[in-house]
Amino acid sequence: MVKINKLDENIDIEGKRVLLRVDFNVPINDGAITENSRIEKVLPTIKSLINKKAKIIIIAHLGRPKGKIVPELTLKPIAKKLSNYLNQDVVFLNESIGSLVIQNSKKIPNGKIMLLENIRFYKEEELNSVSFAKELSKIGDIYINEAFPCSHRTHASVCEITKHIDSFAGKQLLEEISAIKMLTDNAKKPITCILGGSKISTKSGILINLIKKMQNIIIVGAMANTFLKYKNYNIGQSIFEKNQENLIKNIIQESKKNNCNLVLPEDVITSKNHNSKGVLKRLDQINDNDLILDLGEKTLQNIFKVIDKSKTVLWNGPAGYFEIDEFSIGSKKIANKISDNTKTKSLISIAGGGDTIAAINKFKCSNGFTYLSSAGGAFLEFLEGKMLPGIKALEIN
Repeated sequence: MVKINKLDENIDIEGKRVLLRVDFNVPINDGAITENSRIEKVLPTIKSLINKKAKIIIIAHLGRPKGKIVPELTLKPIAKKLSNYLNQDVVFLNESIGSLVIQNSKKIPNGKIMLLENIRFYKEEELNSVSFAKELSKIGDIYINEAFPCSHRTHASVCEITKHIDSFAGKQLLEEISAIKMLTDNAKKPITCILGGSKISTKSGILINLIKKMQNIIIVGAMANTFLKYKNYNIGQSIFEKNQENLIKNIIQESKKNNCNLVLPEDVITSKNHNSKGVLKRLDQINDNDLILDLGEKTLQNIFKVIDKSKTVLWNGPAGYFEIDEFSIGSKKIANKISDNTKTKSLISIAGGGDTIAAINKFKCSNGFTYLSSAGGAFLEFLEGKMLPGIKALEIN
Protein backbone atom coordinates (compact mmCIF):
# COMPACT_ATOMS: atom_id res chain seq x y z
CA MET A 1 0.00 0.00 0.00
CA VAL A 2 1.26 3.49 -0.84
CA LYS A 3 2.09 5.88 1.97
CA ILE A 4 -0.59 8.53 2.23
CA ASN A 5 -0.05 12.11 3.36
CA LYS A 6 -2.03 12.61 6.55
CA LEU A 7 -2.41 15.73 8.63
CA ASP A 8 -0.28 15.78 11.78
CA GLU A 9 -2.60 16.27 14.77
CA ASN A 10 -0.07 18.67 16.30
CA ILE A 11 0.05 21.08 13.33
CA ASP A 12 -1.37 24.48 14.28
CA ILE A 13 -4.16 25.29 11.81
CA GLU A 14 -5.73 28.15 13.77
CA GLY A 15 -6.83 30.83 11.30
CA LYS A 16 -5.90 28.65 8.32
CA ARG A 17 -8.45 28.19 5.52
CA VAL A 18 -9.13 24.44 5.30
CA LEU A 19 -10.68 23.24 2.05
CA LEU A 20 -12.58 20.13 3.11
CA ARG A 21 -13.83 17.80 0.33
CA VAL A 22 -16.70 15.69 1.68
CA ASP A 23 -19.44 13.47 0.28
CA PHE A 24 -22.84 15.06 0.87
CA ASN A 25 -24.51 13.11 -1.95
CA VAL A 26 -27.58 12.36 0.18
CA PRO A 27 -31.13 11.49 -0.92
CA ILE A 28 -33.33 14.62 -1.06
CA ASN A 29 -37.09 14.54 -1.66
CA ASP A 30 -38.93 17.85 -2.23
CA GLY A 31 -36.05 19.75 -0.61
CA ALA A 32 -35.98 17.50 2.47
CA ILE A 33 -33.03 15.22 3.25
CA THR A 34 -34.38 11.69 3.78
CA GLU A 35 -31.18 9.97 4.98
CA ASN A 36 -28.36 11.68 6.89
CA SER A 37 -25.60 9.11 7.42
CA ARG A 38 -23.12 10.67 4.95
CA ILE A 39 -23.46 14.03 6.73
CA GLU A 40 -23.16 12.45 10.19
CA LYS A 41 -20.04 10.51 9.18
CA VAL A 42 -17.98 13.66 8.59
CA LEU A 43 -19.20 15.58 11.67
CA PRO A 44 -16.25 14.45 13.88
CA THR A 45 -13.79 15.91 11.35
CA ILE A 46 -15.72 19.20 11.10
CA LYS A 47 -15.98 19.48 14.91
CA SER A 48 -12.25 18.82 15.26
CA LEU A 49 -11.49 21.62 12.78
CA ILE A 50 -13.88 23.94 14.67
CA ASN A 51 -12.06 23.17 17.94
CA LYS A 52 -8.74 23.96 16.24
CA LYS A 53 -10.19 27.33 15.16
CA ALA A 54 -9.68 26.72 11.43
CA LYS A 55 -11.71 28.54 8.76
CA ILE A 56 -13.63 25.65 7.17
CA ILE A 57 -14.66 25.76 3.52
CA ILE A 58 -16.60 22.68 2.41
CA ILE A 59 -16.63 21.35 -1.16
CA ALA A 60 -19.27 18.75 -2.02
CA HIS A 61 -21.57 17.54 -4.79
CA LEU A 62 -25.12 16.24 -5.07
CA GLY A 63 -26.43 14.03 -7.86
CA ARG A 64 -25.33 14.23 -11.49
CA PRO A 65 -26.12 17.70 -12.86
CA LYS A 66 -23.49 17.13 -15.61
CA GLY A 67 -21.96 20.60 -15.48
CA LYS A 68 -25.26 22.51 -15.48
CA ILE A 69 -27.09 24.39 -12.73
CA VAL A 70 -29.97 22.16 -11.63
CA PRO A 71 -31.98 23.96 -8.88
CA GLU A 72 -33.22 20.67 -7.32
CA LEU A 73 -29.58 19.66 -6.74
CA THR A 74 -28.55 22.73 -4.74
CA LEU A 75 -26.67 22.10 -1.48
CA LYS A 76 -28.71 24.77 0.33
CA PRO A 77 -30.79 22.21 2.34
CA ILE A 78 -27.53 20.60 3.47
CA ALA A 79 -26.23 23.93 4.83
CA LYS A 80 -29.38 24.16 6.92
CA LYS A 81 -29.05 20.56 8.17
CA LEU A 82 -25.37 21.12 8.97
CA SER A 83 -26.26 24.29 10.93
CA ASN A 84 -28.64 22.22 13.08
CA TYR A 85 -26.04 19.50 13.73
CA LEU A 86 -23.31 21.98 14.69
CA ASN A 87 -25.41 24.59 16.51
CA GLN A 88 -23.93 27.37 14.40
CA ASP A 89 -24.87 29.11 11.18
CA VAL A 90 -23.21 27.53 8.15
CA VAL A 91 -22.73 30.20 5.49
CA PHE A 92 -23.93 29.00 2.09
CA LEU A 93 -22.42 30.44 -1.10
CA ASN A 94 -24.32 29.85 -4.34
CA GLU A 95 -21.09 29.47 -6.30
CA SER A 96 -17.89 27.45 -5.91
CA ILE A 97 -15.06 29.43 -7.51
CA GLY A 98 -14.15 33.01 -8.37
CA SER A 99 -12.96 36.21 -6.68
CA LEU A 100 -16.11 36.53 -4.52
CA VAL A 101 -15.57 33.03 -3.10
CA ILE A 102 -11.89 33.79 -2.38
CA GLN A 103 -12.84 37.07 -0.64
CA ASN A 104 -15.49 35.30 1.48
CA SER A 105 -13.07 32.50 2.41
CA LYS A 106 -10.75 35.10 3.97
CA LYS A 107 -13.58 36.77 5.91
CA ILE A 108 -14.77 33.59 7.68
CA PRO A 109 -14.18 33.90 11.45
CA ASN A 110 -12.01 31.19 13.00
CA GLY A 111 -14.02 28.04 13.85
CA LYS A 112 -16.77 28.93 11.37
CA ILE A 113 -17.95 27.15 8.20
CA MET A 114 -18.78 28.07 4.62
CA LEU A 115 -20.42 25.54 2.28
CA LEU A 116 -19.87 26.05 -1.46
CA GLU A 117 -22.55 25.27 -4.05
CA ASN A 118 -22.65 21.87 -5.80
CA ILE A 119 -19.20 21.48 -7.39
CA ARG A 120 -20.70 19.42 -10.22
CA PHE A 121 -22.60 22.47 -11.47
CA TYR A 122 -19.26 23.18 -13.22
CA LYS A 123 -18.40 20.90 -16.13
CA GLU A 124 -14.68 21.43 -15.40
CA GLU A 125 -15.04 19.39 -12.18
CA GLU A 126 -15.66 16.07 -13.94
CA LEU A 127 -13.09 16.96 -16.63
CA ASN A 128 -10.42 17.20 -13.89
CA SER A 129 -9.53 20.60 -15.34
CA VAL A 130 -6.14 22.02 -14.33
CA SER A 131 -7.25 25.69 -14.49
CA PHE A 132 -10.42 24.90 -12.49
CA ALA A 133 -8.43 23.04 -9.83
CA LYS A 134 -5.98 25.96 -9.59
CA GLU A 135 -8.91 28.36 -9.02
CA LEU A 136 -10.33 26.03 -6.36
CA SER A 137 -6.96 25.85 -4.57
CA LYS A 138 -6.96 29.66 -4.13
CA ILE A 139 -9.93 29.32 -1.74
CA GLY A 140 -7.87 27.48 0.90
CA ASP A 141 -4.46 27.20 2.57
CA ILE A 142 -4.63 23.41 3.00
CA TYR A 143 -6.85 20.71 1.50
CA ILE A 144 -8.27 17.63 3.27
CA ASN A 145 -10.01 14.77 1.46
CA GLU A 146 -12.77 13.20 3.59
CA ALA A 147 -14.72 11.99 0.54
CA PHE A 148 -13.77 8.33 0.21
CA PRO A 149 -17.01 7.60 -1.76
CA CYS A 150 -15.80 10.07 -4.44
CA SER A 151 -12.17 8.97 -4.47
CA HIS A 152 -12.63 6.58 -7.40
CA ARG A 153 -13.44 9.62 -9.56
CA THR A 154 -10.73 11.53 -11.46
CA HIS A 155 -12.36 14.88 -10.70
CA ALA A 156 -10.77 18.29 -10.11
CA SER A 157 -11.81 18.61 -6.44
CA VAL A 158 -10.55 15.08 -5.72
CA CYS A 159 -7.39 14.69 -7.83
CA GLU A 160 -6.00 17.69 -9.71
CA ILE A 161 -6.42 20.09 -6.76
CA THR A 162 -3.79 18.16 -4.75
CA LYS A 163 -1.09 19.37 -7.17
CA HIS A 164 -1.73 23.02 -6.29
CA ILE A 165 -2.19 23.07 -2.49
CA ASP A 166 -0.82 21.19 0.55
CA SER A 167 -3.12 18.15 0.64
CA PHE A 168 -3.90 15.51 3.25
CA ALA A 169 -6.10 12.47 3.87
CA GLY A 170 -8.77 12.97 6.50
CA LYS A 171 -9.26 10.68 9.50
CA GLN A 172 -12.50 9.16 8.14
CA LEU A 173 -10.89 8.45 4.76
CA LEU A 174 -7.99 6.65 6.47
CA GLU A 175 -10.47 4.61 8.54
CA GLU A 176 -12.28 3.49 5.37
CA ILE A 177 -8.99 2.39 3.80
CA SER A 178 -7.97 0.43 6.93
CA ALA A 179 -11.35 -1.34 7.18
CA ILE A 180 -11.36 -2.46 3.54
CA LYS A 181 -7.69 -3.48 3.69
CA MET A 182 -8.51 -5.70 6.67
CA LEU A 183 -11.16 -7.38 4.55
CA THR A 184 -8.84 -7.97 1.60
CA ASP A 185 -5.60 -8.79 3.43
CA ASN A 186 -6.46 -10.94 6.43
CA ALA A 187 -10.18 -11.59 6.63
CA LYS A 188 -11.23 -14.68 8.60
CA LYS A 189 -12.66 -17.50 6.46
CA PRO A 190 -15.26 -18.54 5.41
CA ILE A 191 -15.94 -15.18 3.77
CA THR A 192 -19.35 -14.39 2.30
CA CYS A 193 -20.24 -11.53 -0.03
CA ILE A 194 -23.86 -10.41 -0.45
CA LEU A 195 -24.07 -8.39 -3.65
CA GLY A 196 -27.05 -6.48 -5.04
CA GLY A 197 -27.76 -3.47 -7.21
CA SER A 198 -29.39 -3.15 -10.61
CA LYS A 199 -26.44 -3.61 -12.99
CA ILE A 200 -24.16 -6.60 -13.07
CA SER A 201 -21.97 -5.19 -15.85
CA THR A 202 -20.69 -2.41 -13.56
CA LYS A 203 -19.66 -5.02 -10.97
CA SER A 204 -18.28 -7.69 -13.29
CA GLY A 205 -14.63 -7.01 -12.39
CA ILE A 206 -15.30 -7.10 -8.66
CA LEU A 207 -17.41 -10.25 -8.98
CA ILE A 208 -14.77 -12.21 -10.89
CA ASN A 209 -12.15 -11.00 -8.40
CA LEU A 210 -14.27 -11.87 -5.34
CA ILE A 211 -15.02 -15.37 -6.63
CA LYS A 212 -11.30 -16.13 -6.28
CA LYS A 213 -11.19 -14.84 -2.68
CA MET A 214 -14.59 -15.67 -1.18
CA GLN A 215 -16.20 -18.94 -0.23
CA ASN A 216 -19.79 -17.73 -0.83
CA ILE A 217 -21.34 -15.09 -3.06
CA ILE A 218 -25.04 -14.34 -2.58
CA ILE A 219 -26.71 -12.44 -5.43
CA VAL A 220 -29.75 -10.34 -4.45
CA GLY A 221 -31.82 -7.41 -5.73
CA ALA A 222 -32.33 -6.62 -9.41
CA MET A 223 -28.96 -8.19 -10.19
CA ALA A 224 -30.41 -11.59 -9.26
CA ASN A 225 -33.14 -11.09 -11.90
CA THR A 226 -30.48 -11.08 -14.63
CA PHE A 227 -29.23 -14.46 -13.37
CA LEU A 228 -32.80 -15.86 -13.21
CA LYS A 229 -33.50 -14.63 -16.75
CA TYR A 230 -30.29 -16.38 -17.92
CA LYS A 231 -31.58 -19.58 -16.28
CA ASN A 232 -34.78 -19.26 -18.39
CA TYR A 233 -37.13 -18.30 -15.56
CA ASN A 234 -39.97 -15.91 -16.33
CA ILE A 235 -39.22 -12.72 -14.39
CA GLY A 236 -42.29 -10.83 -15.68
CA GLN A 237 -41.84 -7.05 -15.71
CA SER A 238 -38.89 -7.11 -13.29
CA ILE A 239 -35.77 -4.97 -13.81
CA PHE A 240 -32.88 -6.85 -15.39
CA GLU A 241 -29.84 -6.08 -17.55
CA LYS A 242 -29.95 -7.13 -21.19
CA ASN A 243 -27.17 -8.78 -23.21
CA GLN A 244 -25.23 -10.12 -20.22
CA GLU A 245 -25.39 -13.84 -21.10
CA ASN A 246 -21.64 -14.22 -21.64
CA LEU A 247 -20.83 -12.44 -18.39
CA ILE A 248 -23.29 -14.57 -16.38
CA LYS A 249 -21.94 -17.74 -17.99
CA ASN A 250 -18.40 -16.67 -17.10
CA ILE A 251 -19.36 -15.92 -13.47
CA ILE A 252 -21.03 -19.32 -13.06
CA GLN A 253 -18.01 -21.09 -14.61
CA GLU A 254 -15.52 -19.16 -12.46
CA SER A 255 -17.47 -19.89 -9.27
CA LYS A 256 -17.40 -23.65 -10.03
CA LYS A 257 -13.70 -23.52 -10.92
CA ASN A 258 -12.83 -21.69 -7.68
CA ASN A 259 -15.17 -23.70 -5.41
CA CYS A 260 -17.15 -20.55 -4.62
CA ASN A 261 -20.74 -21.23 -3.60
CA LEU A 262 -23.01 -19.01 -5.73
CA VAL A 263 -26.37 -18.48 -3.99
CA LEU A 264 -29.36 -17.27 -6.04
CA PRO A 265 -33.03 -16.75 -5.06
CA GLU A 266 -35.25 -19.85 -4.97
CA ASP A 267 -38.44 -17.95 -4.18
CA VAL A 268 -39.42 -14.29 -4.34
CA ILE A 269 -42.03 -11.73 -3.33
CA THR A 270 -43.86 -10.38 -6.37
CA SER A 271 -46.48 -7.71 -6.96
CA LYS A 272 -48.27 -6.07 -9.88
CA ASN A 273 -46.90 -2.67 -8.84
CA HIS A 274 -45.13 -0.92 -5.94
CA ASN A 275 -48.42 -0.08 -4.23
CA SER A 276 -49.96 -3.58 -4.16
CA LYS A 277 -49.52 -6.30 -1.57
CA GLY A 278 -46.62 -8.71 -2.04
CA VAL A 279 -47.21 -12.37 -2.96
CA LEU A 280 -44.75 -15.18 -2.17
CA LYS A 281 -44.00 -17.24 -5.30
CA ARG A 282 -41.68 -20.03 -6.39
CA LEU A 283 -39.61 -19.18 -9.46
CA ASP A 284 -41.85 -21.36 -11.69
CA GLN A 285 -44.98 -19.45 -10.60
CA ILE A 286 -44.05 -15.96 -11.83
CA ASN A 287 -46.47 -14.40 -14.35
CA ASP A 288 -45.79 -12.08 -17.29
CA ASN A 289 -47.08 -9.01 -15.44
CA ASP A 290 -45.33 -9.71 -12.10
CA LEU A 291 -42.60 -7.54 -10.58
CA ILE A 292 -40.02 -9.21 -8.33
CA LEU A 293 -39.59 -6.83 -5.38
CA ASP A 294 -38.12 -8.91 -2.53
CA LEU A 295 -36.69 -12.28 -1.52
CA GLY A 296 -38.88 -15.19 -0.42
CA GLU A 297 -38.66 -17.04 2.92
CA LYS A 298 -36.87 -20.14 1.57
CA THR A 299 -34.18 -17.95 -0.02
CA LEU A 300 -33.75 -16.05 3.26
CA GLN A 301 -33.33 -19.32 5.17
CA ASN A 302 -30.63 -20.37 2.66
CA ILE A 303 -28.87 -17.04 3.21
CA PHE A 304 -29.08 -17.37 7.01
CA LYS A 305 -27.43 -20.82 6.86
CA VAL A 306 -24.55 -19.34 4.85
CA ILE A 307 -24.18 -16.38 7.26
CA ASP A 308 -24.17 -18.78 10.24
CA LYS A 309 -21.19 -20.65 8.74
CA SER A 310 -19.30 -17.44 7.89
CA LYS A 311 -16.58 -15.65 9.85
CA THR A 312 -16.61 -12.53 7.63
CA VAL A 313 -19.53 -10.98 5.69
CA LEU A 314 -19.39 -8.16 3.16
CA TRP A 315 -22.72 -6.64 2.08
CA ASN A 316 -23.22 -4.26 -0.84
CA GLY A 317 -26.74 -3.83 -2.25
CA PRO A 318 -30.17 -4.24 -0.57
CA ALA A 319 -32.18 -7.44 -1.10
CA GLY A 320 -35.35 -5.77 -2.38
CA TYR A 321 -37.27 -2.53 -2.79
CA PHE A 322 -36.57 -1.68 0.87
CA GLU A 323 -37.87 1.92 0.66
CA ILE A 324 -41.42 0.49 0.75
CA ASP A 325 -42.16 -1.44 3.98
CA GLU A 326 -44.07 -4.17 2.13
CA PHE A 327 -40.89 -5.11 0.23
CA SER A 328 -38.31 -4.38 2.92
CA ILE A 329 -38.60 -7.71 4.81
CA GLY A 330 -35.67 -9.42 3.04
CA SER A 331 -33.24 -6.54 3.62
CA LYS A 332 -34.46 -6.15 7.20
CA LYS A 333 -34.02 -9.83 8.06
CA ILE A 334 -30.54 -9.95 6.47
CA ALA A 335 -29.51 -6.78 8.37
CA ASN A 336 -30.80 -8.24 11.64
CA LYS A 337 -29.12 -11.61 11.04
CA ILE A 338 -25.72 -10.08 10.28
CA SER A 339 -26.09 -7.71 13.25
CA ASP A 340 -27.04 -10.54 15.66
CA ASN A 341 -24.17 -12.76 14.51
CA THR A 342 -21.70 -9.88 14.77
CA LYS A 343 -22.74 -9.40 18.40
CA THR A 344 -23.00 -13.07 19.41
CA LYS A 345 -20.61 -15.01 17.15
CA SER A 346 -17.80 -12.48 16.61
CA LEU A 347 -18.69 -12.22 12.92
CA ILE A 348 -16.71 -9.51 11.11
CA SER A 349 -19.31 -7.57 9.13
CA ILE A 350 -18.67 -4.75 6.67
CA ALA A 351 -21.39 -3.04 4.65
CA GLY A 352 -20.85 -0.52 1.87
CA GLY A 353 -22.95 1.69 -0.40
CA GLY A 354 -25.48 4.46 0.20
CA ASP A 355 -28.59 2.30 -0.26
CA THR A 356 -27.24 -0.51 1.91
CA ILE A 357 -26.38 1.91 4.72
CA ALA A 358 -29.79 3.60 4.34
CA ALA A 359 -31.46 0.19 4.73
CA ILE A 360 -29.34 -0.72 7.77
CA ASN A 361 -30.13 2.64 9.39
CA LYS A 362 -33.83 2.25 8.60
CA PHE A 363 -33.88 -1.06 10.48
CA LYS A 364 -31.81 0.43 13.35
CA CYS A 365 -29.03 -2.15 12.95
CA SER A 366 -26.05 0.19 12.45
CA ASN A 367 -24.53 -0.54 15.86
CA GLY A 368 -24.46 -4.26 15.02
CA PHE A 369 -21.94 -4.00 12.16
CA THR A 370 -18.17 -4.04 12.49
CA TYR A 371 -17.81 -1.24 9.91
CA LEU A 372 -20.15 0.78 7.70
CA SER A 373 -18.83 2.48 4.57
CA SER A 374 -21.02 5.06 2.86
CA ALA A 375 -19.05 4.45 -0.35
CA GLY A 376 -20.47 2.26 -3.11
CA GLY A 377 -18.35 2.31 -6.28
CA ALA A 378 -15.17 3.38 -4.46
CA PHE A 379 -15.73 0.67 -1.84
CA LEU A 380 -16.02 -2.05 -4.50
CA GLU A 381 -13.15 -0.79 -6.65
CA PHE A 382 -10.80 -0.59 -3.66
CA LEU A 383 -11.91 -4.07 -2.62
CA GLU A 384 -11.12 -5.25 -6.14
CA GLY A 385 -7.55 -4.10 -5.60
CA LYS A 386 -7.68 -0.97 -7.77
CA MET A 387 -5.71 2.11 -6.74
CA LEU A 388 -8.30 4.89 -6.42
CA PRO A 389 -7.25 8.15 -8.16
CA GLY A 390 -8.23 10.25 -5.12
CA ILE A 391 -6.04 8.11 -2.83
CA LYS A 392 -3.12 8.08 -5.28
CA ALA A 393 -3.31 11.89 -5.43
CA LEU A 394 -2.50 11.96 -1.69
CA GLU A 395 0.48 9.64 -2.04
CA ILE A 396 3.77 10.78 -0.49
CA ASN A 397 6.38 10.79 -3.26
